[in-house]
Amino acid sequence: MALPGFKVITLTDAAANRVKEIIARADRPIVGVRVGVKNGGCAGMSYTMEYAESVSPLDEVVEDKGVTVLIDPKAVLFLLGTEMDFQTTKMASQFVFNNPNQTSACGCGESVAITPAAPDKLQAAH
Repeated sequence: MALPGFKVITLTDAAANRVKEIIARADRPIVGVRVGVKNGGCAGMSYTMEYAESVSPLDEVVEDKGVTVLIDPKAVLFLLGTEMDFQTTKMASQFVFNNPNQTSACGCGESVAITPAAPDKLQAAH
C-alpha cells in the first residue's frame, strides 16, 4: 500500500535491539514481529504485537536497522509516520509508539485514539 522506499514506521536503536532479542529467544522460527491496532480500551484502540512466522501477502514489510517488522494491512493508515521505541523505566519495559496520528490516550496508557492518515499523505510523504 505504501510507496516503494517509504517506511510506514521506523525503529529506534533500542526498539531494533529488542526485536532482535525477541527473534533470538523465540521458541519457534519467526521472521519478525507483526504490529497492528485493534479496537478496545477506554480511548478506542490499542497497539498489538505478535510473533510473525511468515509474511502474509498483504503485510506491509518494513526492514529497519537489521530487523523485519510486518504491518497488518488494516493498520497502515493508523501507523503512517510512527516511530517505534523500546523504553525501560523503574516500573516497566515496553515498546512505545510515537505516532503522529494519535490524538489522545487513556490515563492508564493501555489504549489510544488514532485518526487514520489520509491516503494522499502516502504520496506527500515520499
